[in-house]
Amino acid sequence: MRSVGVREFRDRATQIMAESETLVIERRGVPIGFYVPIATIDRSIGDKALTELGKVVEEVLALTSLSEEKAVHELTAEAAEAWSGR
Repeated sequence: MRSVGVREFRDRATQIMAESETLVIERRGVPIGFYVPIATIDRSIGDKALTELGKVVEEVLALTSLSEEKAVHELTAEAAEAWSGR
């Protein structure tokens, strides 16, 4: 998986999206997001995948009693730590 800076992603978004490659988007070397293309003729497949992801997140939050903000903080802090050692 390739990493790109947020400015590069912004400036080259059309070209990057045409490449259909999953990317890590970084700000100052810290991951802030992902670009995951949905390469399919049937866009409903992507919608279904996002709906399922939402259900899983809701289940995890309910099981752990974490707030959404705390879960995001924990995940991004862990990801930043993992990426800083690459």
